[in-house]
Amino acid sequence: MMKNEINILDIAHPTVGQMMESVVGCKWSLSVIDLIRNGVNRPGKMEHAIDGLSAKVLNERLRKLQHFGVIEKRVFAETPPRVEYYLTDFGDRFAGILDSIHALQNEFPHKM
Repeated sequence: MMKNEINILDIAHPTVGQMMESVVGCKWSLSVIDLIRNGVNRPGKMEHAIDGLSAKVLNERLRKLQHFGVIEKRVFAETPPRVEYYLTDFGDRFAGILDSIHALQNEFPHKM
């Protein structure tokens, strides 16, 4: 992080624009949202599903997406403990915006 750059997690109530910028600018966040949308809800399975994604980075992204209200964490009182992540209602809408951005990118003329 650059000297004057603000950490998005330090903002108590980031705007949707700030959230979008943070997520779109991060390949891991997009991948994590995509996995959750496709039923991969457990952190261990997420880590194994994406080459190059470390547990540390995954946990940072999950924490960020939770802070934004895009995903929710469900902890099950089992032995061993089980944790799963799901999109919130807001997360479903947020993912829809990401889909629109992706569709626009696919339509964008690459010759300029």
